[in-house]
Amino acid sequence: MNATGTVIKFGDNVDTDMIIPARHLSTADPKVLRHHFMEDVDPTLAGRIQPGDILVAGRNYGCGSSREHAPITIKGAGAACVIAESFARIFYRNAFNIGLPIIECPEAARAIADGDRVEINFETGTIHNYTTGETFTTPPFPEFIQGIIKFGGLVRYVQAGGSHHDV
Repeated sequence: MNATGTVIKFGDNVDTDMIIPARHLSTADPKVLRHHFMEDVDPTLAGRIQPGDILVAGRNYGCGSSREHAPITIKGAGAACVIAESFARIFYRNAFNIGLPIIECPEAARAIADGDRVEINFETGTIHNYTTGETFTTPPFPEFIQGIIKFGGLVRYVQAGGSHHDV
């Protein structure tokens, strides 16, 4: 399982209200939410993000409200993965619950720049930056997490026969 895309980079403390402003939380439909991704920070971003793009951020990505709408919006916008120095814990759990791969790798998050072309191999934990030639390693996702991502989230994973004991 790999992801390859162009990086959109953010700083520290990107909170869930920045990811999806609260005024749009009347739905959890990713096809609707995607149009409002980061709109209060950059009103053009939702129109520029391409399927497979990779978000890279600093510390405490996803802080703030515990709502699942933030990772649903990111996934709906088409991002293949988020790499950050660190994630807010509830965002971390919510992201995997809806099948959005996220990786904590401080070295990669600091070194990768906006616009870089990056490939991630989730099975080996390798992050390769084609723009600079740098490679970073992080612990690979455990098999059950790969299953949750593959099936698009925890509910679908369990419905497909994955065990709640795996989680």
